Amino acid sequence: MSDREDLLVGEFPLLPKQERAQQKRESLLKSGHALFIMKGYEYTTAKEIAANAGVATGTFYRYFSDKRQLLMSLLEDQIEMLMPPEPKWGVRDPETTLAALLEAYDRRLKEMGLHRLLPELLAKDSEFAEVLAAAKRKIYGRILSGVKKAYEHNLVWKDLDLNTVTWAMMVLAENAPEKMKQCGKQADFREVAKVICRMIFPPDVIIRLQTEAEGKVDDIE
Repeated sequence: MSDREDLLVGEFPLLPKQERAQQKRESLLKSGHALFIMKGYEYTTAKEIAANAGVATGTFYRYFSDKRQLLMSLLEDQIEMLMPPEPKWGVRDPETTLAALLEAYDRRLKEMGLHRLLPELLAKDSEFAEVLAAAKRKIYGRILSGVKKAYEHNLVWKDLDLNTVTWAMMVLAENAPEKMKQCGKQADFREVAKVICRMIFPPDVIIRLQTEAEGKVDDIE
């Protein structure tokens, strides 16, 4: 078990090996997922999760210590999926590529639904808040590494602080799905991608990337 898994989940009462028991545990996970999204974390109980899964409350506690452990089990393998996408550098059409990544990120969040619980969890669960912060630092480091490589290949404005560029990119990418709440207009991911690319690439670089043969700068990743 990983260090992160120890922090998020802790030791399970039971990790089933038989198929029928595995199915019951999976049903509890699906039930918890649905109820957490519908009712919120605080207002969902272990008893409700069990009833919705069609099992007794005692069965819930055979597999999970409490509802937090169940929720963290759902989030454990999906933490990185909640993070903004990592841009691809050196492609011939960076705006279109980044727009597609942002659209995929938005679809992923909507399909998961669990991001809606984050404000509630971050306010009440300091351990989870630190795990999420660590995941953000990890993706920040990967994006910064890519920006530095692009800089070394003369693709990035030379007078910009790369840490600030990376931070600004993450803020824009992470908050693009929330544009409707903040300004009343649905996010146009092509426009968000355009802003990010204009912030990073000088005009001559955009032209060069669009006209150069594919493969000449594809190794900048």
